[in-house]
Amino acid sequence: MSPETPAGDGDVPAQVIRELATIPAAEVVSNAIILLMSAAAEKLGLAEAEPGASEHVDLDEARKLITALAGLVQAATPDLGLHAKPIRDGLRGLQAAFREASAFPDPPGEGPGEKLV
Repeated sequence: MSPETPAGDGDVPAQVIRELATIPAAEVVSNAIILLMSAAAEKLGLAEAEPGASEHVDLDEARKLITALAGLVQAATPDLGLHAKPIRDGLRGLQAAFREASAFPDPPGEGPGEKLV
């Protein structure tokens, strides 16, 4: 075991923790937003050559991801600066894609994350 690695199985090496400490909060939040957007797009089948044709389409999972994304975007908007508008546009795009993919679309304002933003 190196001096940088704390004792115990499953512990994060101290070097990784130090590296995380140097990353600005806005970058961490932006990375989380990108991850949620990407995962939601996958669950909606938008990452495929033919949107909606993916075997990975899962609207229940997409709803959860979009709602979590909306909450994070709402909470982080003051800190996102110039990135806030394109991120909100991306969120709206995912919400619209969810509505289109739904056999029984939610009423306006009741879709995933719509009450949060």
